Amino acid sequence: MRLGLQLGYDDPVAAVSLAEEAERLGFDSIWTSEAYGTDAVTPMAWIAARTERIKIGSAIMQMPARSPATVAATVATLDLLSGGRVLLGLGTSGPQVAEGWHGQAFGKPLGRTREYVSIVREILRREGPLEHHGEHYDIPYSGPSSTGLGKPLKLIVHPLRPEIPIYLAAIGPRNVALAAEIADGWLPIFFSPERFVEVHAPQLEAGFAVRGARPDGWDIAPLVPVVVADDPAAARDFLKPLLALYIGGMGARGQNFYTRLAQRYGYEDAASQIQEHYLAGHKGDATAAVPDALVDEVALVGDRARIADRLDAWRECGATTLILQARQPEALRLLAELVL
Repeated sequence: MRLGLQLGYDDPVAAVSLAEEAERLGFDSIWTSEAYGTDAVTPMAWIAARTERIKIGSAIMQMPARSPATVAATVATLDLLSGGRVLLGLGTSGPQVAEGWHGQAFGKPLGRTREYVSIVREILRREGPLEHHGEHYDIPYSGPSSTGLGKPLKLIVHPLRPEIPIYLAAIGPRNVALAAEIADGWLPIFFSPERFVEVHAPQLEAGFAVRGARPDGWDIAPLVPVVVADDPAAARDFLKPLLALYIGGMGARGQNFYTRLAQRYGYEDAASQIQEHYLAGHKGDATAAVPDALVDEVALVGDRARIADRLDAWRECGATTLILQARQPEALRLLAELVL
């Protein structure tokens, strides 16, 4: 397994320091993120300038925030400046952020993602001027209020690589299948290695079947929370508010991808309780309702021996890159010793 490190979107200064430590330790990749805090692109550029070898990924760039052309131009630029180190992670985000922050209709995420990735790839290949007329993107635009002056254009800059790896963040069954069909890798959050064969593997296989085969080097790159502590209970308690936020508050009742994921993992009652408490404004009760077993499944928590023991499940499930969600330098050092 390779190691990556995902950086948060609330403290970019500390994130840069962690990125430099990850490169020193031999990590394969650094991943920036965005929701409605810092953006994903600026830290990518900053970190690329402060490092020499490590790959620079986005986990994720939000598709509602940028047109496909903007993303293609951005990654082409970053790839040139970094010497070919960019990995492009994309995601739809959710209705709350797409509509509440970016002012974009959430719409039909599967169809939108398929068109988006196709357009980005076409632009980077520079085989001709861009022309795309689909359900979600009309380029050149010819709809209502069009001036009629739009013309097909081709990216001016020549990308260092015409095929920059594209990853999709996905947890819903159809989204996971789409990642296997059209992307170069998959970025699952709250990934349980024990549930992989039952919950996710059939969707991946369905996507590969449509594609024709699983490509060589296709990357399963789960995001893995890590907390190093002598007391596993204290480490779990540190992560439970995060799980409560996503399962309980990152969506509405009946429209929360993370609630559904926990339910597919077998935590139907707990997921419902977390959501009920959170939506009622009782965040403490929602946090208390997060099962210890769920934290243990999706995270690496505890001391060196406990984390070393849990790593076997991640190796056996077929994960090829572990993207650590960690803010402790000692967590980076420990995982480097155990994995690299």
